[in-house]
Amino acid sequence: MPLRPPQSLRRYLLAWIVAPIALFVVFDTVSLYRRALASIHLAYDRSLLASARSIGELLRLEGGALKVEVPYAALEIFEASNNARMYYRIDGFKGEFLSGFEDLPRYRGRIPQQTAYPALVDFYDADFRGQTVRMAALLQPVATTGARGMALIQVAETLEVREKLAREILLDTLLRQALLITVVALVAWIVVTRALQPVESLRRQLLSRSAEDLSPVQADDAPRELRPMVTALNQLMQRLQRLVGHQLRFVRDASHQLRTPLAVLKTQVQNGQSGHVSPADTLQAMGETVDRAIALANQMLALAKVEQVHGEGQSEWLDLSEVVGEVALDLSPLIVDKALDFELVAEPAPVRAHHWMLRELTRNLLHNAIRETPPCGLLQLRVTRTPQQVRLLVRDSGPGISAAQREHLFEPFHTTHPNSGSGLGLTICREICQALGAEIELLNRSEQGRVAGLDAVVVFVGSPAPPAAQ
Repeated sequence: MPLRPPQSLRRYLLAWIVAPIALFVVFDTVSLYRRALASIHLAYDRSLLASARSIGELLRLEGGALKVEVPYAALEIFEASNNARMYYRIDGFKGEFLSGFEDLPRYRGRIPQQTAYPALVDFYDADFRGQTVRMAALLQPVATTGARGMALIQVAETLEVREKLAREILLDTLLRQALLITVVALVAWIVVTRALQPVESLRRQLLSRSAEDLSPVQADDAPRELRPMVTALNQLMQRLQRLVGHQLRFVRDASHQLRTPLAVLKTQVQNGQSGHVSPADTLQAMGETVDRAIALANQMLALAKVEQVHGEGQSEWLDLSEVVGEVALDLSPLIVDKALDFELVAEPAPVRAHHWMLRELTRNLLHNAIRETPPCGLLQLRVTRTPQQVRLLVRDSGPGISAAQREHLFEPFHTTHPNSGSGLGLTICREICQALGAEIELLNRSEQGRVAGLDAVVVFVGSPAPPAAQ
């Protein structure tokens, strides 16, 4: 399916500004022309009526017979120009032809009783000698002491003058309206161009930037309608800057942290080849190094995935208690291996989050608690809910956290277990909590004046249950 070409905003605005005005002008032109044509007919119809009346004044009765003599001068004074021709016909009381052009079609209609003129007259168009003419039919009363009656006087005029005048009015109107539309289009073009200048300025500003420049866009002079777009663009810049920074840190940390296990692995291989270390010890040491490298790579990938999953924005309502139960079941071999006194208390607690984030958060906290808890020690995992928040508690019976460790608690690659940890677990937990809008805190638990363990508390603030679950 072919893609629809992008629409020009300038053309769109101009079309919706100029087109309605042009449409109105067209209708107004047609209306104006019709009114002008009606005025022309009215003026020239009055001239025809004057001609008919002038002829009517020449009628006389002699011996009971209707007589008339019409000199050409009686009509010549009413001719509008040399291009127009006028014809007449006079019929007597009984419809007999008296004078004029006998081939002029006799009026067969009915004279209107009420007209715009103070006379018994009717105006209409007819064909005469291959031309369209305008006709005036006038009933003229003629009376003497001995007789009276109504004579029919018809006067016809060719339409050259009317048509010429109508064309002149139409052309003049069209020229004026065309000039009006041109002025409107020019003004609209200037206004739209000036209105779009901030957009063009923003475009030039973005094009002039380097690929690495993700600083906020400066558009202090942008109009009020454009500022929401600038704000959204700056927010996008911030997200991109955070994402690019995250990727740069990932590449830097990966290149730095993976170099150490690879160097150790190379040394172990060299020791095995030299014969200074037995093959079994070499393979065991290499296996441990590879395991630490795999764990480090997995943790680094998990840290990178936090930003990726958060950027997708596809969170959903999940039951934290179900996720916690799944993680506890996955890590149960480690719990059994240390014979820990494990307690799981979880009530249904809906939170809006990503499933992978909840699993990774719970798995890191529980894994750290298992590692810190001594064999046969107490380990608790609790999920509680209040109307305002959901609370996850991971409680171990380990040595807790010293003041020196707390200063670097969430820093990446800072660990007190260099042989078994990567130092990324708590960093991942902090990033996940920030992405989910939760708060995490590690608190030493004291019993009888000494540290009895560590409580890892995650609070999901402002996460009420969905309507179906309340």
